[in-house]
Amino acid sequence: MELNLTGDVAVVTGASKGIGLAVTEALAREGVRVVAGSRTETPELAALCKEYEVSFVPVDLAGADGAGQLVRSAVEQHGRIDVLVNNLGATSPRSGFLDIDDGEWQRVFELTFFSAVRTSRAALPHLLVQGGAVVNISSINARLPFPSVVDYSAAKAALTNLTKGLSEEFAPQGVRVNSVAPGPVRTPFWTAPGGFAEAVAAGAGTTGEEALDTVVPREMAISTGRVTEPHEVAELVLFLASPRAANITGAEFVIDGGQIKTT
Repeated sequence: MELNLTGDVAVVTGASKGIGLAVTEALAREGVRVVAGSRTETPELAALCKEYEVSFVPVDLAGADGAGQLVRSAVEQHGRIDVLVNNLGATSPRSGFLDIDDGEWQRVFELTFFSAVRTSRAALPHLLVQGGAVVNISSINARLPFPSVVDYSAAKAALTNLTKGLSEEFAPQGVRVNSVAPGPVRTPFWTAPGGFAEAVAAGAGTTGEEALDTVVPREMAISTGRVTEPHEVAELVLFLASPRAANITGAEFVIDGGQIKTT
């Protein structure tokens, strides 16, 4: 399917790994000029910068100035912004609510929610010039919170709510805003040392790889029997960013292998 994205300019946050890296690569393969924001440049992102029209902007989006710096760089390079993908988000496994202090709540909200608020605020004046799309990467945890990530779940719920609010305000002005809510995805969020796969593995007496391949799908009742791959999320993001989704706004698209059972 031709997505009619060739020549567009996209800004992607948290672009150095995981879903953000997959989205950056997918956009670049479609001929999109991508400005990739992240604190550090991974070898994988550096390879995309060499192969495609992808530029890396080192930026801390948890800070007050990071979003403006990223958007200014995109506009200085390309003169416009057509697509914004708010992907940045992070947390780590904990025992539960009582294990999370004020500092950690603040850190998680800065990364997961306020980064999207600030980047959207900086990018929207440019998106409004010719119309465009915002895709926010939320999570099924926004509607299915777990005690070990209660702060992350709350931040993602806020992001899902923000998506709807922005869609209501800016759809009449030609900017569509949607969210994608993945379940478990094979990314460093799960696979990195100390990540969620290791936490599951410790309780199951197995390896992190086996936990992600077998234990997580079983214990989380994922109907397809497997976790989602990053490129599958990226393909959904591309569709929502494209003119093919021209009358879709204010919507949340779940990609969880059937984990959520309610209608």
